[in-house]
Amino acid sequence: MDFTVSEKTQTMLDLMNEFIEKEVIPLEQQFLLQGSEGIDKKLFEKQQKVKEMELWAPLHPKDVGGMGLQLMESALVFEVIAKTPLGLTVFGCQAPDAGNIEILHEYATPEQKEEFLLPLVAGKIRSCFSMTEVDLPGSNPVMMDTMAVKDGDDYVINGHKWFTSGADGSAFAILMAVTNPEAEPHKRASMIIVPTNTPGFNLVRNVSVMGHSGKGFGTHAEILYQNCRVPRKNLLGPEGHGFILAQKRLGPGRIHHCMRFIAISKRALDMMCKRAVQRPIAPGQVLADKQIIQGWIAECAADIHAAKLMVLHAAWMIQNVGVKNARKEIAYIKYFVANVMMKVIDRAIQVHGALGMTDDTILSYWYRHERASRIFDGPDEAHKSAVSRQILKNYR
Repeated sequence: MDFTVSEKTQTMLDLMNEFIEKEVIPLEQQFLLQGSEGIDKKLFEKQQKVKEMELWAPLHPKDVGGMGLQLMESALVFEVIAKTPLGLTVFGCQAPDAGNIEILHEYATPEQKEEFLLPLVAGKIRSCFSMTEVDLPGSNPVMMDTMAVKDGDDYVINGHKWFTSGADGSAFAILMAVTNPEAEPHKRASMIIVPTNTPGFNLVRNVSVMGHSGKGFGTHAEILYQNCRVPRKNLLGPEGHGFILAQKRLGPGRIHHCMRFIAISKRALDMMCKRAVQRPIAPGQVLADKQIIQGWIAECAADIHAAKLMVLHAAWMIQNVGVKNARKEIAYIKYFVANVMMKVIDRAIQVHGALGMTDDTILSYWYRHERASRIFDGPDEAHKSAVSRQILKNYR
């Protein structure tokens, strides 16, 4: 395995890093105080600059307007641009749009690409992903009550979803619903494109996450589908392939999630170190003089380094031997890296003291929003169970 970064890639990463530091991170305070709607205009201006620099949509294929980077390269991009919650949006690769673009590119018809994919990649619209249901386990996507029933040339959809991420302000949802209830469990559901202005698509609320419901991107909505009628031509991929499409969405997506976790961890460690050397605790003493703080810094640095190597290894596996042969490595990083991130954020808050609890720094935002990293895309326990089953196969 060779993780060497080419000169061209390093130049790109340096440009992105400089832009994030100078142009994007200074917007964080306004974002924390006013939410996304308070900086919409400024974000749009930054996006235009990124497009002028030809650094727009690094994850996405060239044939639809992206940079077409390989997985290893895009992983390194996330390590740079995800150090702020605004970075992915500014560079056109935020979730859930990124995952939706991936499956639209592979499975959408030419008409669907023209109507939904191209404007999504261009940043003209946003999308959401509607799978998780209120009363059923999100970790088991074959358990689903939302139904899409054929009626002539249409599907009529009824169901109750929540944590439909990014629904507020989205142009369309990619919905997962049961279309073939008599089929075997993994072939019952399909993915269907649902424009959010369709009658019967009802955004009930943005779910409050640890006291914050927010507006616009980064929110998680509760949706009621009530006799929501869409054309059958909005089916994405073959009927009954919803589970397969969902799995396709997860492999590379977890690499990007985990490199985002690395980016957050590295910046939180940087903030911890700066605070430790500046914060006086007694005449002639600062926090950094305490052995326990030094121990925390050393542990966090080693954990981040180990986590990054694990993610790069998983990315190399996906790129060279495919998702199917990298399932164990993908599962490793999902729970390991999320826990490293939460540990580093917690230690950084502790070192900042009362300041760490406020929105005067980005730490409290991460603490609220990134706790979900141990739940979304499957909880830690599900991934650990999958890994242990693979390991124990050799002993049974």
